[in-house]
Amino acid sequence: MNENKVKAEIKLQSKKTPALHSNMGTSWFMALKQEFSKPYFDELSKFLDNKRNQATVYPPADQVFSWTHHTDLEDIKVVILGQDPYHGVKQAHGLCFSVQKGIAPPPSLLNMYKELEDDIPGFTRPSHGHLIGWAKQGVLLLNACLTVTAHQANSHKDRGWEKFTDAVIMEISKRNFGVVFLLWGSYAQKKAAVVDKKKHHLLCSTHPSPLSAHRGFLGCKHFSKCNELLKKGGKKPIDWGYLPLEL
Repeated sequence: MNENKVKAEIKLQSKKTPALHSNMGTSWFMALKQEFSKPYFDELSKFLDNKRNQATVYPPADQVFSWTHHTDLEDIKVVILGQDPYHGVKQAHGLCFSVQKGIAPPPSLLNMYKELEDDIPGFTRPSHGHLIGWAKQGVLLLNACLTVTAHQANSHKDRGWEKFTDAVIMEISKRNFGVVFLLWGSYAQKKAAVVDKKKHHLLCSTHPSPLSAHRGFLGCKHFSKCNELLKKGGKKPIDWGYLPLEL
């Protein structure tokens, strides 16, 4: 199906649940469109419509699926899994651990930068937390839940997003080969259940949060290990230092 036909189908589908997937990238839409007709997705749509009428929800509706626009499904090389979006003002923009321009890097991301400084020779910590440069290289920055109510962490848990992101990971696992999954913390590690471990690589540690980073994340060397696995598979490694503010 060509891109114009896909866009027409997205427009038709979005009339049914406009808040959720009207801004989805074409390759991801075609792979996941069967999810949109399932009862859980309809319930999730209704929940979000009601919640947005009552309170502020992050990220904004047009950025919930921004992760589908930076890398096509078939080009994914690395998956970093988060729990749910940042719930502070203007932080979340659809990529886990990443924040919008002009927003200071949160503590978990600062610990990621600290580990990168120790793990990747020449890595220089940027002054911002905008991680689009990784996404453009094939790093999927995916949260298990894609929305959150302002100032209420994990408030959209068990509303349907987990089923949807399981479907995302299953499609990556099925369609690709040699993807490196970076699973930090028990919440992310649950997603390993839907990954074909004969085809892909799983690197697990504690979460980079200040509450747990010193129990295994700091010193895990996941960024260099990830690149070694990619090179062994004949893929170009990730330039973790490529984090320009403008792309």
